[in-house]
Amino acid sequence: MRQYLLSIYQPDGPPPPPEVLGPIMEGLGKLNEEIRAAGAWVFAAGLHGPESATVIRDRGGEAVLTDGPFAEGKEVLGGFTIIQVEDLDAALSWGGRMAKILAPLAVEVRPIQS
Repeated sequence: MRQYLLSIYQPDGPPPPPEVLGPIMEGLGKLNEEIRAAGAWVFAAGLHGPESATVIRDRGGEAVLTDGPFAEGKEVLGGFTIIQVEDLDAALSWGGRMAKILAPLAVEVRPIQS
């Protein structure tokens, strides 16, 4: 069994209004329950906005802290789910179901190195 990261990318900016976000969160909740029932669930979390991030880089042995992500973009990582499944095809299947719930947002599926 391999672990895969399902990353959710969303537009930078405020969240959608409750009437839009509510059904999305309900759909994700149901999908997460299906992932659990299938025995593929490892972990999932939503993230605070990029303005809450701190980037740390080493400069000559000294930690230099910078507010927010290093690169600004139109999309940011909004949340993620880690699953454990037999193969990439199974991970892509779960990722595809997640993308359907989140449309038009993108979901990236990436294997986790062990």
